[in-house]
Parts: sequence; C-alpha cells; structure tokens
Amino acid sequence: MKHTLKALGALASAAALSLVFTGTASAVNGTASYYNDAGYGACGTQINAATEWLVAAPAALWTSPNPNNDPLCRKSIRVTHNGRTITVPIKDKCPSCPSNKIDLSQPAFAYFASTAVGIINVSWEIV
Repeated sequence: MKHTLKALGALASAAALSLVFTGTASAVNGTASYYNDAGYGACGTQINAATEWLVAAPAALWTSPNPNNDPLCRKSIRVTHNGRTITVPIKDKCPSCPSNKIDLSQPAFAYFASTAVGIINVSWEIV
C-alpha cells in the first residue's frame, strides 16, 4: 500500500510538472488552505499573504534549485470552488503541500469561505 501511494504521488507530480512546462491546462481536483505570512516569497519579491491576493504552489511543482528563477514565478493559478473562480499569481512555495494542495493567501481564501473552515475542496490549474 505504501508503494502504491508513493507511485500515485509521483504520477500526480509528473502530471503537474508537464502542465507547468507544456502550458496545457488540466484541472487538478484537490484542496486549498490559507496562510497570512509576510516577507519574501519564493519568487524573491515581498509578499503579504494577509492582505494580497496570491497563492503558494506545492513544492513538487518547483523545478529550479533557485525558486526565484522558476517558471512558476511567471504563472498564476485559476481556482474554482462552489461555482466561483479567481486567478491569483504564484508568488510563493508551499513546502508542506502535497501535489494536489495549494495555499491561498487569506483574502483569496476568504473569497470562497470563512477562514474558520480552514481547508476547502477546489479545482485548480496553472495558467
């Protein structure tokens, strides 16, 4: 069972990576949480996740040893939940997120649900 889960995780990561490089949008059914940190994001710019609309992409999608140079830093993620959709720029990395989970900034998450909920089911794609 453990090897099956690892294989599925690797398959999901490979599919997500092909999406990053081919530009072909393919929605991921997953989850989103939120964060409200401030400082420098993984793309090397100042962020404030308590006030800005942005997203931290799962660590498995990052391909450059220096995240500032990663192709993800020039992309956004389109997120859909309960018929509502937003597109937010990728400005950070979520090191603890599995390949199907994203970390929205607090105001982006609040567009969909109360932050008291914590985690929501979403469909998302890199655009």
